This record gives sequence, structure tokens and C-alpha cells, in this order.
Amino acid sequence: MKPLYAFVVAAASFACCVANAASYVDLPGGAFESVLPQGPTPTVSSAVQIKPFALRSAPVTVAEFAAFVRAHPEWQRGIAPAVLADARYLVQWSTPLDPGTAMRADVPVTDVSWFAARAFCEEEGARLPTWLEWEYAASADATRKDARSDAAWRQQILAWYAKPGSDPLQSVGGVANVYGVSDLHGAVWEWVDDYNALFIAGDSRTQGDPDILKFCGAGAINVIDRDSYAVLMRIALLSSLNAADTTSTLGFRCARPLEGQP
Repeated sequence: MKPLYAFVVAAASFACCVANAASYVDLPGGAFESVLPQGPTPTVSSAVQIKPFALRSAPVTVAEFAAFVRAHPEWQRGIAPAVLADARYLVQWSTPLDPGTAMRADVPVTDVSWFAARAFCEEEGARLPTWLEWEYAASADATRKDARSDAAWRQQILAWYAKPGSDPLQSVGGVANVYGVSDLHGAVWEWVDDYNALFIAGDSRTQGDPDILKFCGAGAINVIDRDSYAVLMRIALLSSLNAADTTSTLGFRCARPLEGQP
């Protein structure tokens, strides 16, 4: 058993990180062209109107989620029902309450299910971002609201996907984009609220194909901009998941409407 002072020191360290990490930035919204078709015809894209919203400037960290599970025992590993979190939920933590010294407090939390991520955001008076909100924010670089036509920028993003998934996670707070949001690329995959609605036209899932799990990449079927490989891969991953699933490279951040917005 660890000495009491060890728990006190660890708790103080995590509390410090939690207090300093939860910042939101405002995004103005506006007309946006998604890589996914939004109209009734699956081969024709149409602009959508993104309402102004606030987004966490960085993914939720290990420290923040540790504080959450301490405050909400129902979300501890071993207590959260299997229908809400699979067997790998927080599997890398030393104990259900303690991530342990091997896990840095300021890296994105992973091995978290959609249900758990949504519960965390609700506790913060927020929600998970929609896919369109996430895609809108992730289209910006440090100086441009939409950098997607820049081949060099796209290649820089793709370089992260070539790295082994076993590489250690980096601390949150990388270079921010023009809105002040960081780590949308190059950190972790991220849950979105409507992850299970990304198949929007005739694919195997809508046609009753029993080989559902073979179609991890089927999101590509309806992608308008086939050069957006990084976005395509996120769509493929998210659309292959169930809400209770967890992975060691999947985290989340929260969003909320701006004051006066529905």
C-alpha cells in the first residue's frame, strides 16, 4: 500500500493541472464545405452553416479525467458497466483511481469510451463536438481558417498517421491554430458526438451486410475530397466504433454553444 503522503502529493499535482487546463475558445462558425456530402445526393457536397460555438483549446488530459473519476465513482474502471465501457477502459492506469507515475498528467487521456467522454463533458456543462464542428476547427492552421488546399500542410498532418501507435503521447498544448485550438492533429484521435452517423449513404451498414466489421474504411465511399486522407482515416475509424469501445490512441475534447446560441 502506498503511504498516505504519496496519495496527497499525487492528488495535489493532478488538481493543479486540472485547475489550469480547462480553457475554451470561441469559434465564429459560418459557411463550411465538409468532405462529407450534406445534401440528398451522395456525390454532391453542399456548404453547411456552422453555428458559433466554444471548443476546448486542448484535449482532456489524464489529470482532468482522474479528477472526474474520483468525483464520480460510477465511472471508475471495474465499476462502469460493460455496456458503457469495454474491457480496455482505462486499462493502463495503475489502479481505478490512480493513473500511476508511468502516466504523465498532462497528456491526453485515452482508453475512454464515448459514454464516459460524454459524461465528462456533461459534468463540465458541455458536450462532445459534432463531426462538422470538429472538422471545421481542424481545417485551420496557425494563420488560415481553411488550410485544406495547401498540400504541404496536408502532408505535415499525414506524417503523424505514419508514426507507430505505441509512441508515447505528447503533452497537450501544441501550436494553436488561428482560433486558438491546439492538438487537433498529431496528438490523438478524438470522439465526436455523432460518430455513428458518419455513414450517410448506401454502404454495407445500410444494406444489411453481415460483414459490418470488414468495412472500417468504408467511410471513403462518400468522401467528396478524396485528397483529404487524414480526415478520411478519422471518419473510417470513428464509423467503425461502438460507443463502449476504447483504444489507446482515442481521446476527446468538449464543446459548448456560445451564450445566446441554442
